[in-house]
Amino acid sequence: MTILAYSSLSRVAQLFTGHRAATTLQRACALSSSLSTTAAVSRTFASMPNKPTEGGVYCGVDANAKPSQFNADQDKFAVSAEAAKKGAFKRPATAFHGRVTADGSSEFPAEKGRYHLYVAWACPWAHRALLVHKLKGLEDAISVTVLDWFLDFGNGDDRPYRGWPFRKEDPDPLHPEFTHLHDVYRLADKDYPHKSISVPVLFDKKQQTIVNNESAEIIEILNTEFNAFARNPDLDLNPSDLDQAQRDINALVYPNINDGVYRCGFAGSQEAYDEAVTNLFDTLDKLEAILDKQRYLCGDRLTLADIRLLPTLLRFDIVYHTHFKCNKRRIKDYPNLFAFACELYQLPGVKDTFNPTETKKHYFGSHLKINPLGIVAVGPPIEFDSKHDRAERFPVSSDQRQ
Repeated sequence: MTILAYSSLSRVAQLFTGHRAATTLQRACALSSSLSTTAAVSRTFASMPNKPTEGGVYCGVDANAKPSQFNADQDKFAVSAEAAKKGAFKRPATAFHGRVTADGSSEFPAEKGRYHLYVAWACPWAHRALLVHKLKGLEDAISVTVLDWFLDFGNGDDRPYRGWPFRKEDPDPLHPEFTHLHDVYRLADKDYPHKSISVPVLFDKKQQTIVNNESAEIIEILNTEFNAFARNPDLDLNPSDLDQAQRDINALVYPNINDGVYRCGFAGSQEAYDEAVTNLFDTLDKLEAILDKQRYLCGDRLTLADIRLLPTLLRFDIVYHTHFKCNKRRIKDYPNLFAFACELYQLPGVKDTFNPTETKKHYFGSHLKINPLGIVAVGPPIEFDSKHDRAERFPVSSDQRQ
């Protein structure tokens, strides 16, 4: 029993604080046969240094990382250098920001069958792209590859981080020899580093390069630039008259909810977690109040602002509530937010874009620094098929569900 407890806890110590802590733990467990394992462990962890992890536990950048030239959401809403030094998670900026254009004015003209999407079921940022791809009816225009759920973060030089792997049963159809998404990034940039390897990726088959890997921009491209090939060309999720309203909502949702759950889960200190979790639930409270007065976040029309929020809501109770310690309340406890999520989930095709089993396997099985044994929590049942009253409470003149 003592040996088993030591083995598991030694692994925890190595993951969090390195071999020095593991050695200390070993000594503690050997102190005395009369000293219980629990007491030894308590003494060991009490003696460990409580130093904030700069930039957060996973995937973060250092506090003084310079903003990119693209002013993407990761730059606009980044935590401050001071907060990052205290352990706040600071997400790296995306690197590819090309534009596909319907009128051919860019180097990437819209063409049926020319472009490919790389996504992962678990990733909420990739889920945005899948949602717009499905709602616009672009299945015949833009092909899709779904990557595997396990994200191996590597161990440094011996096994560097290479991003999402391809499934053996579903290899990259464009490059069958590729094993990881990093291979696609290296095709676009031969010197691309072993970091910031994110999905979604919009890839140009003709030029064999990445067009864009920023989800906020990809969903705008999918909304407008492929209408000539879309089954639902009249569906406009980004109306110009609601541009400012969407910007205002995104300024709430991105830092406090979309990225906010990660700022909770990847916090490198108690102080960073406390601030992130407070901002998260304060913002959920604000959205609950907004949705008590109107059908969607920006009024009576479905917009990209709603699409940006939905992936986080769908993952919240089954993953973030437990895995990222976002456990003050569930989405199910917010009547308006839950009904809003149910309405969007029940739109034609949306359910097909969400795989809760793969999602849970990824988070609980990949983030071993915060779930060292990789045990997947069973979680609550998926209830987004529940009856809701959004249409009755807030009837709209034009049906967005085309």
